[in-house]
Amino acid sequence: MAQAAERPRRPGRPRANPATEASGLTTHDQILDAAAALFVEEGFASCTTRQIAERAGIRQASVYYYFSSKDAILLVLLSSSIRPSLGFATVLREDAEAGRDPAGRLCALVIADVRTLAGARHNIASLYDLPEVQEKAEYAGFRADRDELIRVYGDFAEAVVPQVDPTLCGTLVMQLVESVIGLRTAGRFRPSYEADIARACLRMLGLGEDRIEQAFRTAQLLLAR
Repeated sequence: MAQAAERPRRPGRPRANPATEASGLTTHDQILDAAAALFVEEGFASCTTRQIAERAGIRQASVYYYFSSKDAILLVLLSSSIRPSLGFATVLREDAEAGRDPAGRLCALVIADVRTLAGARHNIASLYDLPEVQEKAEYAGFRADRDELIRVYGDFAEAVVPQVDPTLCGTLVMQLVESVIGLRTAGRFRPSYEADIARACLRMLGLGEDRIEQAFRTAQLLLAR
């Protein structure tokens, strides 16, 4: 996906508040962190770049130095919730050992995806359904990435059980994975749920408990690499 939304970084732009250096984040990442917090807490539509700058401890002009718009910031944040899983899916597709246990491969991807969504500092995935994200051209690349991840889940599910409808199964697996978003919003997510969600995906495909446990052993090996 083209990354036209993000402007190239240039040296020489001072911070409004040098104390933000203590966070260990670059100015670019400080903006992303502040924006993510505000988008989730206050809502994307009502949030302004001035608020983002104040939260990050920088000048408002510095926000535009790194990003062309508020939409550009949100696009980077949303992509960060999808791209790691797509990258891992590519690795799994090319891994011969993973291909020998398709259930383990699917299990590994589900767990990795859950960890990405659950491990984000802010629950940015809760903004997936914003009208702006679903309709504006700026987010077409993100929507394509998310559709691709659904297709990957469908392909991986079909490799486990060839008789399934990959489109339906991919969508159902994605819905199970993204249950993390609502659980985080409600303050009810627990780390143990990553295993529960992965098992639910495999049970949905009709796998028995012995095969599920074998898939988990394979998944742990794949995730440890």
